[in-house]
Amino acid sequence: MEQLSRPLDALNKSRGKRVIVDLKNGWRYVGILHAFDIHINTVLQDAEEYEPTNKKIITAVSDTVSEEVISSDKELKRKLGTVFLRGDTITNISVQ
Repeated sequence: MEQLSRPLDALNKSRGKRVIVDLKNGWRYVGILHAFDIHINTVLQDAEEYEPTNKKIITAVSDTVSEEVISSDKELKRKLGTVFLRGDTITNISVQ
């Protein structure tokens, strides 16, 4: 197995591959990693945007009502083509 010496080396190996990029606000982008810089500003091609959707359980016991988020799925919002994502908004990049 090839050892990568720097974090950007791992990202560089992902160029041209389909990646999943999660943002701080919960949105997700899936597309082909085209370019990035040292700030992790990222360009994706054939990008799709996914909006966070929360499924909740609402329970009522006597006069008390409580809500609990049971999952946080992502719903396809739109297909965008080429997008630029600012690095300081990205929390995770993974190869699909």
